[in-house]
Amino acid sequence: MCLMATSRFLTVSQLGELVEGYEPGGSADEQDAFRRMFERDKAYLREIGIPLETGTDSAFSDEVGYRIRRGDYALPDIALAPDEAAALALAGSLWSSTALAGPAASALRKLAAGGAAVDDGDGDGGALVALDGFEPRVDAADPAFEPCLAAVQAGRVIHFPYRKVGATEVSERRVEPWGVLSWRGRWYLAGHDLVRAAPRVFRLSRFAGPVRLVGPAGAVRLPPGVDLHSMVAAQAPPERTRTATIAVRRGAGHALRRGARPAAGFGCIPPARPRPAVPASMDLLERDFSDTERFARWIVGAGPDVLVVDPPDLRAAVIDRLRAAAGALRDEADEADEVGAAVGGPDR
Repeated sequence: MCLMATSRFLTVSQLGELVEGYEPGGSADEQDAFRRMFERDKAYLREIGIPLETGTDSAFSDEVGYRIRRGDYALPDIALAPDEAAALALAGSLWSSTALAGPAASALRKLAAGGAAVDDGDGDGGALVALDGFEPRVDAADPAFEPCLAAVQAGRVIHFPYRKVGATEVSERRVEPWGVLSWRGRWYLAGHDLVRAAPRVFRLSRFAGPVRLVGPAGAVRLPPGVDLHSMVAAQAPPERTRTATIAVRRGAGHALRRGARPAAGFGCIPPARPRPAVPASMDLLERDFSDTERFARWIVGAGPDVLVVDPPDLRAAVIDRLRAAAGALRDEADEADEVGAAVGGPDR
């Protein structure tokens, strides 16, 4: 960096004095090692496209010096219109929740330096501050987002369990993924359903388990002429708001209580359905929702403080997630016991 911070040429000995950890040393072996390191670093700079200029500033010395002319290397300032800065910052906020969190945070900082309104007050890499009349939100928190995107990029077939709207049963799907798109605030996978032998669209929030990538890379390609946006717009079902009846323990579940209302007993549940017993320490509430899997994840986060009374598909989604979590804990405990037995030997 000191080569870019000065307009004059710096000799090898001057660089050794200025750069910490770059001292040439006193012995012949140390100086030879320093020279080899310097030649290696010069080759690396040129390899990555940084022009290293040689020359001398003194008429009384023939020792060659080095410098990097900032104008030959640094990019010019990039001027972004407000809508361009907003679009780039929105993209950064999307990737901040996935595997590119580090590069996204760096990009957001550069956008802030360029004039985009970026708020990094939560310490999570930053987010776009709402422009006048515009508040974009991109939620990529669905667990299926990353593996589906990775499958699209790698061109690999995926298998995953899926629950259709209003269904309590989960079916296994095998899909050639063509793309992951956002439509009306929801993320969808568009691809070719191998079981049904037809193009299909799947909402990521309805994936009921892990996504498994199978087969060789490059086996799946987007067919020519397929418009994924039109495909999602045509097949994505309209939002349907329903009412859930939940029991929330007093003094807990504050996030779920916001937007909820007291339930009028079990009057909204058909008599034919079983009515779970609600402990006296819980309040019976009603809350509107539209996405079963997403609402189920939210409820599971409250642990034993929330019980789902109705509808059955929401209750089933919560139970499935709780069973999966319990199974994962059992597997971890069994693995810990096996490790302990192996370390402790037969006498433990």
